[in-house]
Amino acid sequence: MNIVYLSSEAVPFAKTGGLADVCGTLPSRVAAMGHRTAVIMPAFRSVRHAEVEVETTDDSFAVSMSPNKLVGCRLLTGRLPEGDVPVWFLDQPQYFDRDSLYGTPNGDYPDNAERFAFFCRAALLAIERIGWSVDIVHCNDWQSGLVPALMAAQQRRWMKKAATIFTIHNLAYQGQFSKEAFRWTGLDWKHFNHNEFEYYDQLNYLKTGIVTADAVTTVSPRYSEEIRTQNHGCGLDGVLESVADRLTGITNGIDRNIWNPSSDKKLTANYDVENWREGKQLNKAAIQQRYDLEVNNEIPLIGLVGRLADQKGWDLILPVLRWHLSENRPIQWIVLGSGDPRYEQELRDLREQFPGRFALHIGFSDELAHRIEASSDIFLMPSHYEPCGLNQLYSLRYGAVPVVTPTGGLADTVTDCDKQSIADGTATGFHIRRLDPNALDEAIGRALHIRYHQPSIWDQIVTTGMSQDWSWKKSAEQYTSLYAKTLALKTQPK
Repeated sequence: MNIVYLSSEAVPFAKTGGLADVCGTLPSRVAAMGHRTAVIMPAFRSVRHAEVEVETTDDSFAVSMSPNKLVGCRLLTGRLPEGDVPVWFLDQPQYFDRDSLYGTPNGDYPDNAERFAFFCRAALLAIERIGWSVDIVHCNDWQSGLVPALMAAQQRRWMKKAATIFTIHNLAYQGQFSKEAFRWTGLDWKHFNHNEFEYYDQLNYLKTGIVTADAVTTVSPRYSEEIRTQNHGCGLDGVLESVADRLTGITNGIDRNIWNPSSDKKLTANYDVENWREGKQLNKAAIQQRYDLEVNNEIPLIGLVGRLADQKGWDLILPVLRWHLSENRPIQWIVLGSGDPRYEQELRDLREQFPGRFALHIGFSDELAHRIEASSDIFLMPSHYEPCGLNQLYSLRYGAVPVVTPTGGLADTVTDCDKQSIADGTATGFHIRRLDPNALDEAIGRALHIRYHQPSIWDQIVTTGMSQDWSWKKSAEQYTSLYAKTLALKTQPK
C-alpha cells in the first residue's frame, strides 16, 4: 500500500506532544513492513532548526483561499531520521513561520481556522504532485480534520479510490471556530451541513474528520470506549457513538532503540531485566547526589515527568506531596515538568521549604527524563484522563513501577497489583481507586508496603513490566491491518 500521513507534528521537526512521537515513528515502522509511506506537514519555523537536512524543491502552487486571496505554497523535502521515509513540508511563511505552532502563552493564534484550512487544502494538492497512486490518507487530530470531508466533496479520481483514516490523539483539542471560517474550505455552502462540516452552527475540525473519514482510530482501546461517554466525550460523545462501528483503539508504541535501559547513553549505568537492581541503584545514587538528596538506596524515590496541568492530576499530587514532606516520611520525590504557573510556583515553594527531600526541575530535559525513569522506584501518573500515555510505558521498560489512574491507555497498559495478578504473574503496577488525594496516597502506600515487606513480589512486578513488549511493531501491525480492511471496504463494488 501507498500511505500518506498528514500531521501538524512529527519528531524531530515539530513537537508539542505525543502526536509528534506517533507521526515521527509510525510511518517508518509501516514502511519497514513493505509499504511505501510519506509524511506531509507544515514548514513551521522549528523545521529549519531540526538537525535533519531539509531541501527546497522547484514545486510550487497556489491555493485560492477566497475570491480575492490567492496564497502560494512551495514544497520542501526531507526524511525521517529512521527509515527511508520522505517528509514533504508545506512552506507558507505567512501561516507557518512563527515562534510556536498553535499560539502564544496568551492564547491560540486568531487565524488558526484559516491556517489549518490552508494546510488541509495544500496537503491534497501536494499529494497530487508527489505522483503516487495513494491508497491511504491517514489524518491526525483536528489540524487535518477537514481532509476527509474535502476529499468526499471534491471526488477527484484518486480521492474516490483512496481511503481515509482519522486518528484522535486527544479529544479535548477540537479546532472549533465560527461558521464564517467555512469560507476557507473553498467549497459551496451546501456542504455546511451536519453530515459534513456543520456542528451546532459552527465549524468543528475534529468533528468533521470523525464523521467523514472511512475509519476512525484513537490511541488506546479503553479511550475509544471512554470518549463515547458523557464524562469523557468533550461534547462529541454522541458523534462518536454514531461512528462506533468504524471506531478502533490502537495503543501507541515506544521506540525501543531510544528507550532501552541496556543501551541508553543518558544513564549513569546500563542494566536489563537480569541486573536491574544493581543498575537502578547506581542511577538512583547519581540522581540523589546531583540534587543533594540523601544517598540511600533504601529510601524509595518517586518520580514524575510531564506537563504541570490539571489533566495530569496535579490537584491530587500536590496535597500528597505536602503530606509526605511535612510529615517527614522516608520518601524522596523528583519532578520534571512545566506548565501551569500556579503549579510551578507551588513546587518551587515546596523545594525551598524542604531542601534535601524534594528535587525539582522546571522545564524540559530529555536526558533528565531518561535518568528519572532509570532511578525511580515508583512513577506517578494520576491523570484525570489519558488517551494513551507514554511515560507509563517508559517506566515499565525501565523498572519504575507505575502508580496510575485506570483510565484510557493507563488502564490498558498497567495491570493492577492484587491477589489474582500476583498469583498469575501479570501485575505491573498499582491503580488509584478514586480520584482524590487520599486514594492516591493509599495507592502509593500499597506499593511501598510490597516494596518493603514483600520484596519477592516487588521483584516480580518490576521484571514482569520490564519483560513486556510495548514497541511500535505490534501497533504498526494493527494499523496496517486496519488500512487493508478499510481499503477493501472502500473499493468493493456497491
